[in-house]
Amino acid sequence: MKRIQVGFLVSYDYELLKNAIPQVYKESDSIFLAIDKDRKTWKGESFTVEDSFFQWIKSVDVDSKIQIVEDNFYCPELTSMECEVRERKILAEKMGIGNWLIQLDADEYFLDFKEFVSFLRSKNHYLDNPKKQQVQISPFLINMYKWVENGVLYVEKPTKIMVATNYPSYRVGRQTRKRIIYYKGAVLHECLSRTKEELQMKFNNWGHDTDINKYEFLEKWEAVNESNYKEMRNFFYIEPEKWKKLAFVKGTTFKEIEQNLDFLNVLPTFSYISKKNFGQWFKHLFK
Repeated sequence: MKRIQVGFLVSYDYELLKNAIPQVYKESDSIFLAIDKDRKTWKGESFTVEDSFFQWIKSVDVDSKIQIVEDNFYCPELTSMECEVRERKILAEKMGIGNWLIQLDADEYFLDFKEFVSFLRSKNHYLDNPKKQQVQISPFLINMYKWVENGVLYVEKPTKIMVATNYPSYRVGRQTRKRIIYYKGAVLHECLSRTKEELQMKFNNWGHDTDINKYEFLEKWEAVNESNYKEMRNFFYIEPEKWKKLAFVKGTTFKEIEQNLDFLNVLPTFSYISKKNFGQWFKHLFK
């Protein structure tokens, strides 16, 4: 029986898993939480995980699906990205090659995971000889940019995200650089909608830490609000023009955002993105 295996990387933002895990719990076969033994980030910074979080895990794990994977994921001789790739590969081995391997971060919340699982099941033939027919499955990220007084600003155009694979030959983050199958479904990404202090912690410790201009980005992030976002442009943290415009959705909690965001209208109009129409979709995404 081919299984739906979900893995999360657990670090300083572990509290966000209280949003992420319930979105995938029912439809997954197993859930794996990878945590550094010494509570180190990929940059070697220390963090703590409160005991109350593990108590919460026990309270929600009514079907005994959740496993904790502890290892030394920080290696001082490696870059942050190399540490990330190494951790993802170790986690994938625990999850079991021959199954659908879905890896998510704590700040990624699946919308309609049941439908995504059905889509994966329809592709089970890729699990018969995964090494020879490697694929990665990409739904679309709706990137939350900043909480404001009455809701949240998010990036108007969604981005792709390689969340699932049949063979975890990761090279950069979750990317295997193998064939991509696109799926019209959404993952709400609480990427930058945090406090300034939380953003600084993130920028100092994730796999892209050497790629961003933190000070330039934070200056714009602090300035944008519900009143002026329509007049501002170029918001991405690495190459700003990749996120040209923001949009707004009303709501003060994740559940309210999920209810109020008409995500099917936010996503590309194609129900399935093949090689034939990929160019048209890509043009739409960044126009």
